[in-house]
Amino acid sequence: MARNVTTQRKIINTTAAWVIGLLIFFPILWTILTSFKTEATAIADPPVFLFFDWTLENYQVVNERSNYGRFLWNSIFIAGGSTILGLIVAIPAAWSMAFVPSRRTKDILLWMLSTKMLPAVGVLYPIYLIFIKFGLLDSVLGLTIVLMLINLPIIVWMLYTYFREIPGEILEAARMDGASLKSELLYVLTPMAVPGIASTLLLNFILAWNEAFWTLNLTAAKAAPLTAFIASYSSPEGLFYAKLSAASTMAIAPILILGWFSQKQLVRGLTFGAVK
Repeated sequence: MARNVTTQRKIINTTAAWVIGLLIFFPILWTILTSFKTEATAIADPPVFLFFDWTLENYQVVNERSNYGRFLWNSIFIAGGSTILGLIVAIPAAWSMAFVPSRRTKDILLWMLSTKMLPAVGVLYPIYLIFIKFGLLDSVLGLTIVLMLINLPIIVWMLYTYFREIPGEILEAARMDGASLKSELLYVLTPMAVPGIASTLLLNFILAWNEAFWTLNLTAAKAAPLTAFIASYSSPEGLFYAKLSAASTMAIAPILILGWFSQKQLVRGLTFGAVK
């Protein structure tokens, strides 16, 4: 009897997981399919799902109209730079909170996380003025710094969670052997936390890659990443759904491929704190 209940529960859980997964994936699938339709087919009523004349015209138009490579490299530099810069700042901070905690450590962590609940538009005006003053508007450096700062609470929280799992006695032994603070961080802690650092890096790279609000408000042309590339296909004349879908597919393809090959690390990074 108990075995039957367990089997039924597994079947229900598996079915629910597949249904939820398909619901989440369907908009992506629909976008990809729409990118191969003509504009007339894309807005057909009722919608056409699979049986239509496939075309590559939208991709040809997008490539002719936009310099996709420039947007792609901007996304790579901004997402990669903000993530690496965030790790450089967050690793010492997370080490301090995990191994040299104070009475206010948990309060600081909660305060850092609470900043993620602040509406971004609430701080847009002062940041915009700062960018104008220091010449950072429409620059890769400026956007890299902003994305690093907005994702820094998540980076610190994830690294703090991983570092808490490392026995403090190992670091104490390293200190007794004469290791300096720099050596402790670089040669003892970091190698032991490579899986956690990799998960944090991947997750925050994806968050930075998908960021749209700051990229659309702080860039114009020179430093515009792929999120601005997608937005450029929304014009006052209306939405060109097939071309917009082609641009979206080209923008999400690199990150989908990265996510597919690193899904184990991503799942570990997203669920580690929950199973602690």
